[in-house]
Amino acid sequence: MLPRTIGLLLAAGLTTTAVTTVGAATTASASAEAAAAPVGHTLPPDTRFSVTPDNEAARQALADLKQGDPTDAVTMAKLATWPEATWFTGGTPDQVRSQVRSTVRIAEAQHAVPVLVAYDIPLRDCSQYSAGGAPSDAAYQQWISAFAQGVGDSHAVVIVEPDALANLPSDCSPTTDPTGALTAGRIADVNAAVTALEARPQTVVYLDAGNSQWHSVGDMANRLLQAGVARTQGFFLNVSNYQPTDQTDRYGTWISKCMWFATAGPDWARGHADWCASQYYSSAAPNDGLPGDAVSATDPSTWHWTDAWFDQNVGTPPAAQLSHFVVDTSRNGLGAWTPPPGEYSGDPQTWCNPPGRGIGARPTAATGVALADAYLYIKTIGESDGGCTRGTAGPGDPEYGGTVDPAAGAWWPAQALTLADNAVPALTFNTGLRP
Repeated sequence: MLPRTIGLLLAAGLTTTAVTTVGAATTASASAEAAAAPVGHTLPPDTRFSVTPDNEAARQALADLKQGDPTDAVTMAKLATWPEATWFTGGTPDQVRSQVRSTVRIAEAQHAVPVLVAYDIPLRDCSQYSAGGAPSDAAYQQWISAFAQGVGDSHAVVIVEPDALANLPSDCSPTTDPTGALTAGRIADVNAAVTALEARPQTVVYLDAGNSQWHSVGDMANRLLQAGVARTQGFFLNVSNYQPTDQTDRYGTWISKCMWFATAGPDWARGHADWCASQYYSSAAPNDGLPGDAVSATDPSTWHWTDAWFDQNVGTPPAAQLSHFVVDTSRNGLGAWTPPPGEYSGDPQTWCNPPGRGIGARPTAATGVALADAYLYIKTIGESDGGCTRGTAGPGDPEYGGTVDPAAGAWWPAQALTLADNAVPALTFNTGLRP
């Protein structure tokens, strides 16, 4: 268990941090004195997130200690004190109902709020590294209904199906969904999830919006609107990705404003999220020979053109009419990986176990950004993205000496340690943990 692991480290004289017992009042936000959990379908800035007892980092800390490696043990013990989301990736409706309820009860004992990830959509990940999911739309809708029943009347943040909207069946391959039926089913499934979860009195629901290096603002806004985002608190960004937080916040704000523009903005804009400027925008300003007329998704210094479009065409919408979002900062402390020049003529797979990355901002609901409800560790820190080959013949990953990366979702101690050692800001014990 987490307390026993840290207790062993304390007994060895390796650190001095506050510890807690499972079931004790535990806080896991930046403020140890944060007050109440959210009331209803909102996420106040003083929200406290729960820490899962006996998590992977805690077990790794104990393993490192037993192997005589106190330095790594302390690093993993630090990581173990921070809240991460709990993923639910399958099982029967009865099983997921029970598992969700157990997780929610642990959080209640900590007087904190759990972050729950529903990840069982049919044709998950286009049947690639994270393949799986329910066998049919009907089976999924039964599963997500049971998930919602497990939450019951308790507080919970629910992350609904990472990549479900950014990676629709129609995006998988030209032959995956020739009639569009699978994509229509996907949209119906997400809408069903919204209906089931929003029926619970204290859930805070967010839908998938990919990341700032994927879909254009208007494309993502359209997908969210079709999936029922207007009936939720908003959307989530950067799950299992590495895009910097400030760029992600900017992208999320554009999406939110674009949805307002296309649904509640000027009459001429109704139904036209596709008109919104984006990270791929070419400005209509005359070409005066100066750099910056075209927006580059990878060069934020050009994003002022997109900002200018929103200032001119959207203005300042009523705050109450804008969707909010949360950002996964579990792996973006050093931003995205840039492949070495001239290497990997195929896909370098910058999203797949990129080397030398680090943990980002600590989990908090006090972001200081108007529409950003929270920075969260959604992806489990230290879990592999799958067997990456960087577009080579494989089967090994050339960025890791040609060894074969662990399967998607498998715990990878070396990866966890790298992310923790490279954290920005530097990783510390969560002093919000208290007896």
